Amino acid sequence: MTTLLRGALLATTCAGAAHAQELTAVSFGTGWLAQAEQGGFYQALADGTYESFGLDVDIVMGGPQTPMMQRLAAGQIQFMQSSTLSNLDAMARGIPVVSVAAFMQKDPQALLAHPDKGFDDLGDLAGLPTLYLGGSGFDTFFQWMKGKYEGFSDAQYAPYTYNPAVFIADPDSGMQSYVTSEPFDIQNRTGWAPAVFLLADYGFGGYADEIVALQPLIDSDPDLVQRFVDASIIGWYNYMYGDPSAGNALIQQDNREMTDEQIAFSRQQMLALDMVMWDAAIAGGLGCMDGGRIETFFNEMVAAGVMTADVDYASSFTTDFVCKNVGADLFPDATAQ
Repeated sequence: MTTLLRGALLATTCAGAAHAQELTAVSFGTGWLAQAEQGGFYQALADGTYESFGLDVDIVMGGPQTPMMQRLAAGQIQFMQSSTLSNLDAMARGIPVVSVAAFMQKDPQALLAHPDKGFDDLGDLAGLPTLYLGGSGFDTFFQWMKGKYEGFSDAQYAPYTYNPAVFIADPDSGMQSYVTSEPFDIQNRTGWAPAVFLLADYGFGGYADEIVALQPLIDSDPDLVQRFVDASIIGWYNYMYGDPSAGNALIQQDNREMTDEQIAFSRQQMLALDMVMWDAAIAGGLGCMDGGRIETFFNEMVAAGVMTADVDYASSFTTDFVCKNVGADLFPDATAQ
């Protein structure tokens, strides 16, 4: 029996008589153009897992300048892909968002440097005269870096336009990156692999690939939230440890520019760097979160001046819907991969 079929059978068992019922329409907004970093959601749609949980899911693709958080706040979508830091920012702006699951135990945010500089640690990049950063990166993780390491300064900042050409041309520079994306692009363009410093490996402890919803939806329909979370968990298990081809086909249907090679690189990075199966997920299964870790991250953001201490961080997440090892028996060796 294939792992995909086993996942579908488990989903059917968990959902009971969902097929006999009218499906509930659900819209899920992603944070960017379709890519492997959303693979578990696309897999659950492609292999029928969402449907077996009684859900008719529409994945609404994000992208540059897409106001997905505003769409969530306006009730145009029920769930969206987010991160711990984005949730805290939304809370600070009065939007009652709540994270109900987190599929990336490590935020994919990284810094890159040229490979011939001999850098061994994130702090070594403080010696570079130029760091290409997006505005939000400068306002958030760079402020955290300044507090953690000596030598980083605002004078290093140069705007990043999401084109690595300026970084490639300047050997005395660094660049922000997703560890699952830009390193592949740069190696394809140049033939050399950049040095990669994943911020999570240096203590930047926020989660990514979270499912968030508004508190009123959680209060009024917790069953809907649980079904969407459980189906997504199974989708992520099947995508990461089974055959991802069905999910990949839907990703490429939504994003025609996404190549087989880029998808394969991104998924392999998530596996090799333990981005989904790490920390809380090892004991509680995919999607699990640790409240203590979120508290620590919030306090670090306050200390860095990124957040103010009056933000109610404890209301920005709940573990009520995760850490139950849903789907873990599909791939019992996942924690060893």
